[in-house]
Amino acid sequence: MGALDHFSYLFDCSHGRSKLKRRKQLQTVEVKVRLDCEGCERKVKRALEGMKGVKQVDVERKANKVTVVGYVDPAKVVARVAYRTGKKAEIWPYVPYDVVEHPYAAGVYDKKAPPGYVRNSQDPRISQLARASSTEVRYTTAFSDENTAACSIM
Repeated sequence: MGALDHFSYLFDCSHGRSKLKRRKQLQTVEVKVRLDCEGCERKVKRALEGMKGVKQVDVERKANKVTVVGYVDPAKVVARVAYRTGKKAEIWPYVPYDVVEHPYAAGVYDKKAPPGYVRNSQDPRISQLARASSTEVRYTTAFSDENTAACSIM
């Protein structure tokens, strides 16, 4: 909220008498939809452009990705695509593989993902791959070049 919004809220006389509507934030919503042809692309784009609060719709057919910019709710965008087009839609589940610690772990790697992307996973079993146990740390640091008290045989 900006300073002007804050002051307009403080000095608004109508908020006590009527329901206070909270303004939606301008956001970017990325949706995964299967797009086979130009007709599918046009159908999805028309369905979303008619939605209230939408400022811009970008469609990437090769990546099966639709990007919506505007004052919208992500759940309503997904519901609108599914209802108007009859296609299965979901929030974009992929992140660049540089962001993930272990991009080729079982729960993260996805063959259907676009090039350079892997599935975004918050699975605690996968995050355990990053943490080593104390015995592993002890053995790996024992033979390290940075450890001055390391084994002198090497």
